[in-house]
Amino acid sequence: MNPAANFSTQVAEQAVQWLMQMQQGPLNPRQQANWQRWLDAHSEHQRAWEHIQRVNQRLRGMPSPLAHAALNAPKSSSRRQALKLLLILGVGSAATWGLRQQHLIPPLSADYRSPLGQRRKVQLAEGSQLQLNTASAVDVQFDGPQRLIRLLEGEILLRANTPLQIITGQGIVTTQAAQVNVRQFNDHTQVAVLDGQVEIAPRSYSGLPLTLEKSRQANLTRKGWDTPRLTDANTGAWADGMLVASHMRLADFLEELSRYRRGQLQCDPLVANLLISGSYPLDDSERILDLLQISLPVKVRRFTRYWVSVEARA
Repeated sequence: MNPAANFSTQVAEQAVQWLMQMQQGPLNPRQQANWQRWLDAHSEHQRAWEHIQRVNQRLRGMPSPLAHAALNAPKSSSRRQALKLLLILGVGSAATWGLRQQHLIPPLSADYRSPLGQRRKVQLAEGSQLQLNTASAVDVQFDGPQRLIRLLEGEILLRANTPLQIITGQGIVTTQAAQVNVRQFNDHTQVAVLDGQVEIAPRSYSGLPLTLEKSRQANLTRKGWDTPRLTDANTGAWADGMLVASHMRLADFLEELSRYRRGQLQCDPLVANLLISGSYPLDDSERILDLLQISLPVKVRRFTRYWVSVEARA
């Protein structure tokens, strides 16, 4: 038994087999029933399935031979073995430390973590407060005058009362006293200032940083940043347990909602561009799905509690 992943190699192989089968095309009703029986048979299966979904989401954009093999191997057996290894090792190997330094994967033991679908508050030294969104991880280093937060995965909201630096996969966010929301993506970091101001700079950059004022946000890459704009309506709403949409595409809305629930949440292309507005409680995603059927011409098909599809209403 792997102490980190907490499931056996045999179960890891089964999870990989199911993932590869799903990626080849939609399962028929019999296959769906078989998958659900396997998933419900043991909590070990559920842990492996949740873990491999996180692994699969992180593979794209990961510059490692193992990830390349897992995604692009011409033979299914090679791809299966690569996926299984990544799954068992928690997306790790001898190169895990290097990948962690590149902020492409979270460490197996971050200073602070929040599980899928949950949020967490952390009181830092000198009165600053840190909130972690769903499936997020950070390391915190307060060493003398140096105060660093490394965002390893996910999204945080920082209320800083003292000078702090947030290090992400693409750059550095520096704040004196501000309220800032920082979200890590594979290829960029989204920085949104809710109060005060911050400075952002790519990691390998010798020029002047960009100053972001209150109610502005920008995307930071390793090479620079895009044009600052007004903060989105949904920015930071998660800290209050809400998902806020303002003329948001249904596909984008469901993608956001899927961050807070287990399993597959799919959107029919026929309804992907429908627009939705409103405020929705994140702790009750099933109610949100029910409300969609009232406000939009859609129906929600629940194949299982882990497999939901939002489709056009007949």
